Amino acid sequence: MTSPANGDALVALSDLPDLDARALETMSALEGVGLAARQELLASAERRNLAAGQSLITQGAQNEHMFLVVHGELGVHLESVDGEPVAIIGTGETVGELGVLDGSAASAHVVARTECLLLAVKEEDFWRLTNASHAFAVNLLLKLAKRLRANNAAVSSNVQKRRQYERAAMFDGLTGIHNRRWLDETLHRMVRRHAASGGLLSVALVDVDHFKHFNDRFGHAAGDHVLTAVATTLAENVRPTDLVARFGGEEFVIIFPDTSLELAERAAERVRLAVANREMTTADGTKLPAVTISIGISQLLVDETVPDFLKRADLAMYQAKQGGRNRVMLAKT
Repeated sequence: MTSPANGDALVALSDLPDLDARALETMSALEGVGLAARQELLASAERRNLAAGQSLITQGAQNEHMFLVVHGELGVHLESVDGEPVAIIGTGETVGELGVLDGSAASAHVVARTECLLLAVKEEDFWRLTNASHAFAVNLLLKLAKRLRANNAAVSSNVQKRRQYERAAMFDGLTGIHNRRWLDETLHRMVRRHAASGGLLSVALVDVDHFKHFNDRFGHAAGDHVLTAVATTLAENVRPTDLVARFGGEEFVIIFPDTSLELAERAAERVRLAVANREMTTADGTKLPAVTISIGISQLLVDETVPDFLKRADLAMYQAKQGGRNRVMLAKT
């Protein structure tokens, strides 16, 4: 079998005039995904051509791409590639997403059954698409669940892991943004990647000011509305590459990839002002007082662990609270 590490198999999509974002809409994995997100996918993904019998993913090897099958069929094999496949991946479907989700080695071989044309989506572009398109995230979850049911006997050793990541990939039920489990997995992976590459990574810990007092005065329903409004405002006022998650209670986290402390501070100030200026009105038209947030920011240090990285942001946020709230503070290095 030919190794997927063969670099000549990758070709820039600019050489593919026959592929366009509208054509991708018919693929099941991208059903309901907006035109802008599909255009961004085409701009960032790479093409891979496979001949029949050629290997795409090797069991036990690391895989950092999700592959979208534009044309052809792939077979999924456990243990040996010589036997019958336990699953068939056809046109419009995806493979490799589990390796991107949890960073683990591939649990099966994936081999081309026919001549195939694939789009190779890098990890950062996968998360950007998931973050930008709720439809893609739902399609992915449904596809994973379908595969799990169809191949339960053959992939029994992976059932627990797949169930865990179905839950992990879900958004927070109240606010609609990513949840704590997703944050834990993603931040650990990003810290490892940025530590290895020497790139910059900053994180902001956000806390809603006087939230307990607000809840006591206006009730939990109003408090839930405020949390949802704050989450929406955070997500609407960061870059597409930045990631927002609910940390717990009235606390949120913003991850700023490839971003220095100074640039993260500017982004946090923009977010802080957006929250302070947002009108709080419930679904029935009841006006609520405006709320403010306090933000602490830290930049990843050399050899720093995730708990220490977050702890410094938490201490900076506490200083913002002590300094009068409704402000941004930077962590000490």
